[in-house]
Parts: sequence; C-alpha cells; structure tokens
Amino acid sequence: MEGRTEHAPGWRPLRRPTPAPGTAQALLEASPFSRLAVAHALSLAGDALVTMALAGSLFFSISPSAARGRVALSLLLTVAPFGLVAPFLGPAIDRREGGRRGMVVGVAAARVVTCLYMATVVDRLLLFPAAFVFLVLSKTHAVSKSALVPAVVGSDDELVQANSRLALIGVAMSLVAAVPGVPVLRLFGGEWVLRLAAVVFGATALAGLRITSARADANDKAVPLFGRDRGARAASDGTRADVRARKVRAAAVAMGGMRAGVGFLTFLVAFGLRRGHAPAWLFGVALAASMGGTLVGAAAAPSLRRWFDEERLLTGCLALIAVVGLLGARVHSRAAAVIVAAAVGMGASAGKLAFDSVVQRDAPSAVRGRQFARFEAAFQLTWVLGALVPVVVPMPTRLGVALLGVGAAALCVLYVAGTRPR
Repeated sequence: MEGRTEHAPGWRPLRRPTPAPGTAQALLEASPFSRLAVAHALSLAGDALVTMALAGSLFFSISPSAARGRVALSLLLTVAPFGLVAPFLGPAIDRREGGRRGMVVGVAAARVVTCLYMATVVDRLLLFPAAFVFLVLSKTHAVSKSALVPAVVGSDDELVQANSRLALIGVAMSLVAAVPGVPVLRLFGGEWVLRLAAVVFGATALAGLRITSARADANDKAVPLFGRDRGARAASDGTRADVRARKVRAAAVAMGGMRAGVGFLTFLVAFGLRRGHAPAWLFGVALAASMGGTLVGAAAAPSLRRWFDEERLLTGCLALIAVVGLLGARVHSRAAAVIVAAAVGMGASAGKLAFDSVVQRDAPSAVRGRQFARFEAAFQLTWVLGALVPVVVPMPTRLGVALLGVGAAALCVLYVAGTRPR
C-alpha cells in the first residue's frame, strides 16, 4: 500500500467553494468590479467623514448671504484642484501598467497622512492648505476609478451599469458614514472624525491592493485622442480611431453643457428665492429635488442602456432638460423651479454615466487616465462658469430657466449633428 498514488474511484480534490452571487463574500472575492466597488465605497465614506468634520470650520465659513464677490471667489477656488490633477497627475496614472490601481492605493495612503495632519490643525489657518491637498487627492481618486472601470467589467455593454452602481454606492456610503460620524462629531469634535476618516482611508488602501483586471483592453494600442501619435498605424485603424475620438469629443461638449446648466440653475434658484424673500426651507426642497433626480438618473441609466446606446442616452438627457426648462419657464412658479431642478439633476446624472461609458469604451487605454483628468477639469470649469452667470448678472428666474431650456435644445441639435456618420 505504501507509495500508492492512485485515488479511489470518485475521489476529487477539495476545492474552495465559489461564493454565491450577491453575498458579502462574493462582493469581496468574486469579481474585479466588486473589488473596485469596495475600494471606491470606502473612499467615498472617508470623503463624507472629512466633509462632516470640516462643516463647522473656517473652510466652509462663507454664508449664503455673503456678497456676490465672495461667492464668485469661492466658486473659482473649486477649480484649483483640477489645475494639478489634469496636467500632472493624469499622465502619472497612465505612465505604467498597474499605475491606476497603484494610484488608488497611493492616494488612499496619502489621505491617511493628510487627515491625521488636519486633525492637528482643524481650528487653525493651516487647515486651508491641508484641505486643498485633500481635494486634489480626492479628485485624483475619482479620475483613477473612472479609468479603471473598463478593466474590471466583462464587456463594453456593462459600462453604464458599472458606472451606475458605483454612483449609487457613493450615495449610500455617504449616508452610512453619517452613522458613526455624527455621534463622534458631537461627543469628541471634528478632529476625531478626521482620525476616523484616516482609518477608513487605510482600509481603502488595503482594498485597492486587491483590485485586479477582468479582461485585456481592446483600445490599448489606439491613437490618443489628444497629443502626438507615437506609433505607425494602418489607415483603417486610423479611421476607426478618428471616429471614436469624434464621438468622445462630441459627448464631452454635451456633458460640459449639462454641467454648466447644473451650476447655472443652482445659483439662479438660490438668488431668485432670496430676492423673493422665500423661506430657507424652499431652497432645501429644490436641493433635495435635484439630489433625488440625481439618484433616479443613476438608477434608471442601466435600464435605459438596454434599449438605447450611450449616444442616444445622452441625446435623451439633453432633450429632457430642454423640454422641462421651456415648460418651466412658461409655467413660472416655485413648484416649477423644483421640478426643473429635479429634471436637470436626473439628466445630468444619467448623462454623466453615459459620458463615462463613451470615454471608457472609445478612449485609448494608454491615455485614459489623463483624458478623464482633462475632462473632469473642463467640466468643473463649465460648472463654475455656468454658476457665475446668475451670480454676476442678476436675472429673473423665469428668464434664466428659459435660457437653460433654449441652451439645452441647441446643444442637443449640435450633439446629434456631431455624432452622425460622415
């Protein structure tokens, strides 16, 4: 019997059981997307804790009744973090294989250090530069996450659904973070909330180490959308790359217009209600309607994607904002402003998921990180420019809503024309 190596009939080696779909074990082990989702969820929970800790600090000391000049300055300052992310950190994300996962891990580790430092200066002016560094790191994580999505899904048809799930996870985790964050803030103060956030970002770094790829990227050798072509390509490949680049540029223009509309409407309604001496809770209702529309748009986008491709989904989002804006200007009531806010939130949310999917589908993998960085910087700038219009130029709410509808309609026509086959 000694030295016998044959197994008895029917014997099989023990194997680790496959986790059932939807279980916690499946979330942690089953798929590359689940691992990215866990890291992203922890990151957004940490962001929510930091926002909560800073809510009573000097960083958010500008009141809604501040002068227009101070409001305009605060809007311009929100663009500053993208000034570093776009030209410097975007290329770093694409520099080497695995750079995007490494960036998620490195950014999380850097946020641990930043949070611990902010906890020591939470009541001092040194909080300002530390908070700026944190914003840069937060934007870098968002860009890295978006660039990673194509590698963790099975096919391009799953991109909208994956982006939708990540968006909904973000909203859920922001609410979950309040469960420990609020009592810690009340009992121990903002510095301990920042220390709690540091722990969460430490968990984010560990989760980022587990991220893997689900497939090879079909666009690894594609021509960059911007910049120089560093390799020789066949004419047919160049034609396909040109078509993809044109679709991405057209989608970027459409999405930039929607982001400008969100900023424009936010401050149009805020200043309009203040001029009309409306109660503060009414602006809260409009803001809640916008957030509700954002959730509905994120949840509905995957179902709409089963019937329409990303280009038609973007067209529908622009058409929705145009129709509701024009009707809202005609009705002209506070209830209409709330409905317009919900529609704009819904359209911009679903449109952003469609846009991300277009870039993830058509942008060259070798430059995807820097493309997302550039686009996010441009979108933040368009949001600020849109918000500055009602801040600098007082206008009736009815006129502003009408301009929003007309602008969305014009943008819809331009986008359809820009995506038609030549």
